[in-house]
Amino acid sequence: MTSQLLTNIDVLATMNDARTGNSGCGDELANAAILIENGVINAVGSSAELASHADRVDEVIDLSGHIVIPGLVNTHHHLFQNLTRLIPEAQNESLFGWLKTLYPIWQQLTPDDIYISAAIGLSELALSGCTTSSDHLYLYPNGSRLDDTIEAAQDVGIRFTATRGAMSIGESKGGLPPDSLTEKEEDILEDYLRVIDAFHDERPHSMTRIALAPCSPFSVSIELMRDTAIMAADKKVGLHTHLAENIEDIDYSLAQFNQRPGDYAEQLGWTGSHVWHAHCVQLNDQEIDLFARTGTGVAHCPCSNMRLASGIAPVRQMLDAGVKVGLGVDGSSSSDSGHLMNEARQAMLLQRVLAGADNMTARQALRLATRGGAETLNRDDIGQIATGFAADLAIFDRNCIDFSGTQSDPLAALVFCGPVKPRHVMVNGRMVVKDGMLAKLDIQNLLTRHDKAARALLNRGL
Repeated sequence: MTSQLLTNIDVLATMNDARTGNSGCGDELANAAILIENGVINAVGSSAELASHADRVDEVIDLSGHIVIPGLVNTHHHLFQNLTRLIPEAQNESLFGWLKTLYPIWQQLTPDDIYISAAIGLSELALSGCTTSSDHLYLYPNGSRLDDTIEAAQDVGIRFTATRGAMSIGESKGGLPPDSLTEKEEDILEDYLRVIDAFHDERPHSMTRIALAPCSPFSVSIELMRDTAIMAADKKVGLHTHLAENIEDIDYSLAQFNQRPGDYAEQLGWTGSHVWHAHCVQLNDQEIDLFARTGTGVAHCPCSNMRLASGIAPVRQMLDAGVKVGLGVDGSSSSDSGHLMNEARQAMLLQRVLAGADNMTARQALRLATRGGAETLNRDDIGQIATGFAADLAIFDRNCIDFSGTQSDPLAALVFCGPVKPRHVMVNGRMVVKDGMLAKLDIQNLLTRHDKAARALLNRGL
């Protein structure tokens, strides 16, 4: 039994259902307090209202001069890719050319590479304020397993949705990846069952959940997409893949399946509240309506979409239609960083480029990064600061140069003046980042191991 009182919070954005005013951030409280018991939020209110608990809790944390928001939620990533950041030959390629450049390197990955890349990637996310991340691991060379990423998440202390990705259609069958990076579909289905049984935890506030995630329509068969959807429904786990990422994606779908990505997804059982698709840059009006009608989610990855020249996803249109939208940093070979607050800033700016300065506010971008991500991952126990929700918090110190001159609206400064980093990050009431440093792991040791692994991988793959 542990309890904490966080008090004297300058600005608290709850993202709860109160939705006072038109901010989209729920209640915005000044001089606020949060009571936490056993990793769960027990009460939220003013410091005066909760002052009587100070003598009864195990720890009182004075957050004068701080901003507190729900922990950020990352809905799409490829953690292994941080071992191959900025490969010169891939720097100026769009999606398909970029993939073809990197596949030969990635086929040299080892289980140790998968672990250390996940540990570094999740640490980078935590240091940016992220408390929950998904990861789309779709290749398993040289004995690598999804287990390697789950172990890393446990070591970092971050909440984790591990998606068991897959590729089964290689170049010899008309797919994009080399045959050496594909798996037999019967082996994929068998391992789906193994990881669900071993790791999936559906209980409230669970730290690990599993989703099934064939890589993309151009790397798996129609049969595997359909079988995966059937299994996910039976096992009550999530479904995830890439969809409508760029114009090449649309052209491939029309040429191979004689239908657009939305029709393809609907036909194979890939819509519903347990499904979320990455990117969706090129969805048309009918596909957006389909996603809204079926509760299907979207992982919006603005930095990657710009980096690979995929286009600007119509996020404002999606939100207005009622589509669930969260943010994703995508792989660190395409977005080059794991800073989720930077994705929030870029999401806001891109929507303004698309349709005007009032097309997305800072608060709406913050909602995408927090509650929007939780809804996209189909979780109703994170993403808000409210009674019964997990105590996942990102805590920012206003006494720094990033916030200078922002007294009129410090909450908006989190997005406009970014990318900013938090002072503390809590997951289930436990410090994962404290005073800007990882609480559980030695970052220098991780970086040394990561540098050694990246150098060795390049020597093997180039």
